[in-house]
Amino acid sequence: MKRIYTLALVILLAATMLVVASCGGGDGTSSDDGQEDGEQAPALVFSDPELQFQLTRALGDTAYGGADVGECLSTAERIVEGDVDSWYAEWYETAERILSLAETSLAAGHEVSAREAYLRASTYYAMAEFYLHGDPTDPRIRESSAKSRDCFARAAALSSPAIEPVLIPYEGTTLPGYFYHVDDSGTPRPTLILQTGFDGTQEELYNQGAIAAVRRGYNCLTFEGPGQGEVIREQGLYFRPDWEKVITPVVDYAISRPEVDRDKVALFGISMGGYLAPRGAAFEPRLAALIADGGVFEPWYPACTSIAPYYPPSGGTADGLIASLRDDPDDFDQGIEEVMEESIQLNWFIGNGMFTFGVDTPSAFLLAFSEYSMAGVADKIDCPTLVIDSDNDTSMKGEAQRLYDALTCPKDFILFTTEEGAGLHCQMGAMLLAHQHIFDWLDETLSR
Repeated sequence: MKRIYTLALVILLAATMLVVASCGGGDGTSSDDGQEDGEQAPALVFSDPELQFQLTRALGDTAYGGADVGECLSTAERIVEGDVDSWYAEWYETAERILSLAETSLAAGHEVSAREAYLRASTYYAMAEFYLHGDPTDPRIRESSAKSRDCFARAAALSSPAIEPVLIPYEGTTLPGYFYHVDDSGTPRPTLILQTGFDGTQEELYNQGAIAAVRRGYNCLTFEGPGQGEVIREQGLYFRPDWEKVITPVVDYAISRPEVDRDKVALFGISMGGYLAPRGAAFEPRLAALIADGGVFEPWYPACTSIAPYYPPSGGTADGLIASLRDDPDDFDQGIEEVMEESIQLNWFIGNGMFTFGVDTPSAFLLAFSEYSMAGVADKIDCPTLVIDSDNDTSMKGEAQRLYDALTCPKDFILFTTEEGAGLHCQMGAMLLAHQHIFDWLDETLSR
């Protein structure tokens, strides 16, 4: 009977891409007619919706200068679809070329051109290493991510005012961060703490909210915690469900700075940060506002819900699937590993999960992931909270509403739509529209 279970799982996962709660998790599943609440976006270059989503993610960075449309499209057109080594090679080649342009401009004293090129190169190096996490020992991971960070650091130093690299004390070590100043006056100002999720980096946050905040008169503090960016790649610290242990020292650091108005500190979590930030806010009374985009009640739940009906030991439920993994993980691992070889999205999701959670098997990752929940926690949040959803976000379908319903604090809800161009996960490709609504809400909330 175990082999029957395995085959059922293989058939399921071969037919549909596993949806994931991550910023890069793709907007990959849809109904047979190409629609799932919002319509499936038309293909730009790739027929694979996962690759298409990642391309849209890079194109979205053009809004704040983190990429250029022509560079992204020409890179994508060179990629052999379905070949992750080709994905790496072409983005890496583009990154190297733009880095060379940056250094040429800097040597000639053209600092604005250099800064802009360093920003783009940082994005392209990050794109290059995105699908490599199935093998945590792959030397290209550390090389590409280090180059991405270095390019961003050079751009930050050339910014005016300079984007300041900081180290945040955390449990005997430090977490890397950047402090974005509105100006050099030292005047205490409202400050936004901005964090990423399952697969993003803080360098990417430049495009996803940091510069938008500065333009509106907010200081911004970005950081990476365990499981994220430089912290997982260089320090080997894995994700933890009790994210309040991360947020508290970050807030401690923020309010220690003289440029921060400690009565107007807001926290903004993106993608799985839509779980992590609310989890931290539940135990952090010093926050004046919270933003969860997209809101997440249990990040593991959508993925497990999609598998459970096709895996008989689960009894058809997400909770039952987790129980079955505890009882007999080997059968599940055998089935899912067969399909990982055929699905870029699934291989990335499971591979990145094992990499960032510090486990060796798919079942161990899902079991560790199942410890992440806002049950019995969401009602502890006191500050005004904005929960955000997108109508074609199949990555964590229904999670924003679950989080919103569990809140007892002052709360608001925004649903972005495909019709307005913002229906993908975290409004990828529609940053200007998203930030207009998000920061208008924050302005009005803090003014009260």
